[in-house]
Amino acid sequence: MNQTEVRGMVLSAMPIGEYDKRLVLLTREKGKISAFARGARRQNSPFLAGSRPFSFGTFTVFEGRDSYGLTGANISEFFPKLTGDIAMTSYGFYFLELADYFSREGVDGKDMLNLLYLTFRTMEKETLSLPLIRCIYELKTMTLQGMYPDFFICRHCGGKADLVWYDPSRMEIFCDSCGTQSQQLVKLKDSTLYALQYIVSSPIGKLFSFQVTPEVLSQMEQIIGQLIKRYVEKPLRALEMLEMLAAE
Repeated sequence: MNQTEVRGMVLSAMPIGEYDKRLVLLTREKGKISAFARGARRQNSPFLAGSRPFSFGTFTVFEGRDSYGLTGANISEFFPKLTGDIAMTSYGFYFLELADYFSREGVDGKDMLNLLYLTFRTMEKETLSLPLIRCIYELKTMTLQGMYPDFFICRHCGGKADLVWYDPSRMEIFCDSCGTQSQQLVKLKDSTLYALQYIVSSPIGKLFSFQVTPEVLSQMEQIIGQLIKRYVEKPLRALEMLEMLAAE
């Protein structure tokens, strides 16, 4: 039995049989993989803590015919605040599910894993609001997938100055001169455009370093929300729960 170590995070855990769990891991080395943790639901199992969503660390696995088997877990971070607050838990599970949706086995998971880890670290520090963290996470996730508008160039003339108009239906940006030709465009605040450009172009390690006004956040939520609806082609249960929570 050939065993290998992978660095990753538990995206989801499903009970299997009486005592086992089926884990979905996002790993740096192998992308998204499924791994069975035998006996993980027993009270004395060495996998009890390491087989829960949000658990981050090093996992020892062996490759079977259809999935992996878990033989060891050395968890370095549990993110306890994420499971102690209903709002944080709801956001956290949505972020995990979005990562699960876009991740693939055999595809390098380093950037998505780093984004998840830093997002959860930021949530625990409570230095940014959860809606702003969500905007940053969603747009950077879409950037990593190559599914995002070009916020840097006018779609009509190719200019890079005075980019103030946004077309929600086509997800295109226009300069002040070209944008006035259409009545369906939304005029962006300068700070909104800067925030969108910053998220798209910045390294993951520098993402969570700015604040915005409520007006800017509202524009960001509308634009990024439309982006998610376009490219996420199935309902996400965690997103539905998060939206129910926000509506209360």
